[in-house]
Amino acid sequence: MGAVYTTGSWTPSQGREDDFVAAWEEFAGWASGWPGAGQLRLTRDLFEEGRYVSFGEWMSLDDVHAWKGSPEFKERMARLLLHVDEFKPAELAEVALAESGVTTLRV
Repeated sequence: MGAVYTTGSWTPSQGREDDFVAAWEEFAGWASGWPGAGQLRLTRDLFEEGRYVSFGEWMSLDDVHAWKGSPEFKERMARLLLHVDEFKPAELAEVALAESGVTTLRV
């Protein structure tokens, strides 16, 4: 298996969007220093107001599980979730890639 991606769909509590973004930045700053972590991004949905989606690239599923299994993860995630009404996480494996007009199967 190649790279693994973590993603989350976030709905911050109304009026707490700025607090959520600041808390996510702090959380991601810490997470991006974890072994195996690549770029972490937070995006805002342009069509569904109040919805944010985060993406993280990781070298392996073992790296993701070590990160999520750390005691510090639970503490830091709890601080982030203080600003959120809804959170749906996922762990994803790439199966195909399209770039410069060429599609590559990654299974």
